[in-house]
Amino acid sequence: MMAPDLKALAKYRMLVFDCDGVVLDSNQVKIQAYYDTAMAYGATPVQAQALVDHHIALGGISRYPKFEYFLRTILQQTSTETEMQRLLGLFAAELEHSLLACAVAPGLEQLRTLLPDTRWMMISGGDQEEVRGVMHKRGLADYFDAGIYGSPDNKDTILAREIASGALQTPAIFFGDSRYDHQSSTRAGLDFVFLSDWTDVPGWQDYCSQHHICIMQRLDQLLR
Repeated sequence: MMAPDLKALAKYRMLVFDCDGVVLDSNQVKIQAYYDTAMAYGATPVQAQALVDHHIALGGISRYPKFEYFLRTILQQTSTETEMQRLLGLFAAELEHSLLACAVAPGLEQLRTLLPDTRWMMISGGDQEEVRGVMHKRGLADYFDAGIYGSPDNKDTILAREIASGALQTPAIFFGDSRYDHQSSTRAGLDFVFLSDWTDVPGWQDYCSQHHICIMQRLDQLLR
C-alpha cells in the first residue's frame, strides 16, 4: 500500500487512530510514568526498568496486563485487586499533568476540516475514561465523532465489537505506531499506516519491511 493522501482517504468511510504516539506525543511520557510508578510502589531501579522494558515490548497493550506482569513476574507476589488498584492509581497520578502538556499531532485540526464526511474513531491502549478526559480537556474529543475507546478492553475486542454493532464501518484505515496496532487492525480487516516519528517500538523498520507496511512520519504528511 502506498502512503495515502487526501484523495486516497476520501474512499474510506472511517479513519481510526491510536492515541499515544499518533495523536499525542506521549510515548516517552508513559515510559517515564511506568518507571516512576514502579519506584513509588517500592521497586528497585532494576525492577522498575524491567517494567519499562515489558511495556515497550508490548506497545499498544493496555496497562492492566502489564501491571499484573509486574506484580506476578517481576516482584513475584500475588496480583490482588487491592494492589492492582494501588498501581493504577499511582500510574494515573503520574500521567495526569503530562498528557495535558504533550504535543498534539501537527495538521490534525486541518485534516479534520478537510475530511468533513469521514467519521473518525480513536482506539487506544490507554484507560478509556482517562483518554476521553484528556481528549475533552484538550479540545479534541469532537474530532472523534464515532467514539473514543480504550482499556480495560483490548483493541481486538474493541474493533470486533464496534464492527459488529455497525459503529465502525468499512472500508476503514487505522493509523498506529505499534506492532499490536498493525496486528489487531489487520485481523479486523482494516488498512493500516505506521506512523514513525513518535513510535517507541524497537526495530520498527525491520518489522514494517517484513510485513510490507505503509510508513509515514506523521499525520500532517497527508496534507501534502
